[in-house]
Amino acid sequence: MLMEEIQAPVLNAHNKKEYPPMHTAEHILNQTMVRNYGCPRSRNAHIERKKSKCDYLLATAPTDAEIANVEAQVNKVIAQGLPVTVSYMSQAEASNIVDLSKLPADATDTLRIVRVGDYDACACAGDHVENTSQIGTFRIISHDYADGTLRLRFKLENTTWTE
Repeated sequence: MLMEEIQAPVLNAHNKKEYPPMHTAEHILNQTMVRNYGCPRSRNAHIERKKSKCDYLLATAPTDAEIANVEAQVNKVIAQGLPVTVSYMSQAEASNIVDLSKLPADATDTLRIVRVGDYDACACAGDHVENTSQIGTFRIISHDYADGTLRLRFKLENTTWTE
């Protein structure tokens, strides 16, 4: 019996090389913010090796204790050693499990879905670690709130990921 030839999915080109531990931490942070505040995933993010920032649309400013809780929740997820996996599916299939509102108008029908265990799933073309245990410790280094936007600045410490 002949095996059918499996064709690689056609995807949009990706324009940036991320630092995998930080980018994966962003996924966990986004899901934590969605779960805690019911807000959308970050609409403006700058993810870099040394420090990063994400903006979230919130009706009110969180307290310092709430920010500390976000940091603790992200670290709790990281400590679980969750696998980070990739699958491919059509936009129609993906729309049942992920928010597609940030997709560009010219996105291909086939999407790359990145899952962090059963904690998070999103369409993403970026680089990620294989397991959350490689991320290290997540630290929110500052935050501010203005005009309905919370900006979180964060970094990673003690990452075990190697290039």
